[in-house]
Amino acid sequence: MNKTADRIAAVAFLAVGALFMVESLRISKSAYGSAVGPNVFPFLLGLVLVLLSIKLLLETRRYSEATSEKPPRQYKKFLVIFIAAIFYAALLETVGYVITTFLFLVIGFQTMEKGALWKSIAIAAGFSLGVYGLYVKLLQGTLPSWPIWFQ
Repeated sequence: MNKTADRIAAVAFLAVGALFMVESLRISKSAYGSAVGPNVFPFLLGLVLVLLSIKLLLETRRYSEATSEKPPRQYKKFLVIFIAAIFYAALLETVGYVITTFLFLVIGFQTMEKGALWKSIAIAAGFSLGVYGLYVKLLQGTLPSWPIWFQ
């Protein structure tokens, strides 16, 4: 944990989150066939980013002085998650939200910490199905649904 780097990142993400919130107010408030307008999701993401940035800023006050040892860089993990994110974005419309999000999360969890595969599968399935159910069924928003060959 580097106190200076974390503070700089917190301020930068705070600015990005605030920008998301301000700019989302310029998007139209309603969409055809959806009770949730296209401005809601970016606004909520910006709000979460602002709140997490404030939390990080407050946590940096409790850091002890930075140590001289640096953690090793993990290029392989970054590359795996980056490629998975590219495939996620490319296949989202074709395969659907639930399946692509589930696969992306399982790959991400297993890349960051190997083992506990069933735990990763359970969390990924719960998250992807939960978000889909909450956003599409409860809030009546729109997400790419299941693929045609699966319905």
